[in-house]
Amino acid sequence: MLALCHWIDRTPFFVSINSWTPLAILLEVVHYFSLFMIVGSMGIVDFRILGILGRKQNVADLADDMLPWMWIGVVLNVISGFVMFSAEATAYYQSPPFRIKMLLVLLAIVFGIVVNRNAAKWGQLSSIPPGAKVVAFVAIVLWISAILTGNEVPAISGTG
Repeated sequence: MLALCHWIDRTPFFVSINSWTPLAILLEVVHYFSLFMIVGSMGIVDFRILGILGRKQNVADLADDMLPWMWIGVVLNVISGFVMFSAEATAYYQSPPFRIKMLLVLLAIVFGIVVNRNAAKWGQLSSIPPGAKVVAFVAIVLWISAILTGNEVPAISGTG
């Protein structure tokens, strides 16, 4: 994997993209905006499951409405994140905070998928099961943790 990161670091295409300041700024904007799309759409559903938002709206309908926004955000985030990663792939790969951030993001997405796949079932019940609320709460905590860890990656590891 380290050899792949070294190759990415030296690929002329990625070097030229990341060395052009206007494009680097655009990548950061797309990355953060798409993160807001992901966390916002998942968070709305999670907060509904917790009974904090949209109590009158059916969980399944809300999850269905938010799902396309979540996936658009995921696609944009992965693309922009990979291109930004390519600027210093070796340094990021070797950075423990970056690895922790990626693990937290992956877990948060898995929890988000669990919530969305079960929303229809939970929406048909008279009340949301406690286990569903725990899953939604953990998903929110994972996203907050991923965001905070992501903000610290440049400061702690010197990358970015």
